[in-house]
Amino acid sequence: MSNYTQPANDLLKHVGGRDNISVVTHCATRMRFVLNDPQKADVEQIQAIKLVKGTFTQAGQFQVIIGNEVASFYNEFIKIAGVSDTSKEEAKQAAKKNMNFLQRMIAHLADIFTPLIPAIVVGGLILGFRNIIGDIKMLEGGTKTLVEVSQFWAGTHAFLWLIGEAIFHFLPVGITWAVARKMGATPILGIVLGITLVSPQLLNAYGVAGATDIPYWDFGFAKVQMIGYQAQVIPAILAGLVLSFLELKLRKIVPQSISMIVVPFFALVPTVLLAHTVLGPVGWKIGSVISDVVYTGLTSSFGWLFAAIFGFAYAPLVITGLHHMTNAIDLQLMSELGGTNLWPMIALSNIAQGSAVLAMIFINRKNEEEKQVSIPATISCYLGVTEPAMFGINLKYGYPFLAAMIGSLVAAVISVGSGVMANSIGVGGLPGILSIQPQHMVTFALAMAVAIVIPFLLTMVFAKANIGKVSFKKN
Repeated sequence: MSNYTQPANDLLKHVGGRDNISVVTHCATRMRFVLNDPQKADVEQIQAIKLVKGTFTQAGQFQVIIGNEVASFYNEFIKIAGVSDTSKEEAKQAAKKNMNFLQRMIAHLADIFTPLIPAIVVGGLILGFRNIIGDIKMLEGGTKTLVEVSQFWAGTHAFLWLIGEAIFHFLPVGITWAVARKMGATPILGIVLGITLVSPQLLNAYGVAGATDIPYWDFGFAKVQMIGYQAQVIPAILAGLVLSFLELKLRKIVPQSISMIVVPFFALVPTVLLAHTVLGPVGWKIGSVISDVVYTGLTSSFGWLFAAIFGFAYAPLVITGLHHMTNAIDLQLMSELGGTNLWPMIALSNIAQGSAVLAMIFINRKNEEEKQVSIPATISCYLGVTEPAMFGINLKYGYPFLAAMIGSLVAAVISVGSGVMANSIGVGGLPGILSIQPQHMVTFALAMAVAIVIPFLLTMVFAKANIGKVSFKKN
């Protein structure tokens, strides 16, 4: 009998038995269950299992935090439970039956943007580095940049734009591909559709405002402006959805013998036409309104209040999964304003959660068992992955989570009040400073210090004063 046999038996019993398990899989630290009846799961008894670090429900899945040994535990569990190995995609699809309409919409949005995040993060780092070597006058008495005095750095600056442009200017290609992939349409058609939105023969989106003569296609009875949608998010999403809808509908009615010819043609051509006549202009307007509202809210005289609310509420949004909406808003802000003042607050919230766990390491420094969770959780949190910290420690005790939210609030007010802007979404946590525009790095560093110190001190104070503690049974 392995070390996981008894905990696996206990977990199987307390989730309601094998008949209550629709799907089970795992990620880096958690077991993910889709339960036929979530009410049958005995959370208190599950949390009392020694190997379990905590539980939570998100995106229709009941998730049990195990830690780094989850893979070995999972193998023992499925052997005992008599359930088959399941892919994460199958788990997500099964989980949707437990979601309401809003949760399903957020899950779809997450599925669209999650595959794009690695490229966007790389792009943010590249833009940040280009700004440092090309914009900060650090040489010859603060009068020249690295690019101005070094041919090597000038060449590097120009070369890196090749990657930055590919990621951000041609972002619609990635979005339409992701939408087609998500909806079950043909991904290559999504790519082709995206290219038609950013083709070099179109007037670049960044040049539309100052253009006096916009080119157009002349059909005799109508003229269609040849405008590109570089870096635009919503036009690409709308176009991708229409393409997917047409293709999936056509597959059902077109005979299989001619499907290969008819379906791609009658899905792609009408979509491209609609994209340049209706979807593009409407999507651009919607995106502009969203970015204007967010930016105005953050830069108005009440911007500090908006920042305070967002800084305080962002961590709870992560629990619900609603935080995925911020990706689309960030990208829209970047396309309209050349940067985002929303993302820096997200990085600060990550740091604040990690700092609260850091305080818990000090408070429970004699608890060797908890260190196995809290130390890796702190490191991952400072690198932008907050779930082990939030669900493994902060929500377990309650008061560290509250302390982190307050620290995030103060740091967000400093960031927004000082006009801090990021080039793009970046690596969350401490490395996030690399994505901040150079002129704001010092101020952001101050906000980072606040996000470290305040949660740490408040966690210590709350622990001593017995404020905000939650009951948590553990054998």
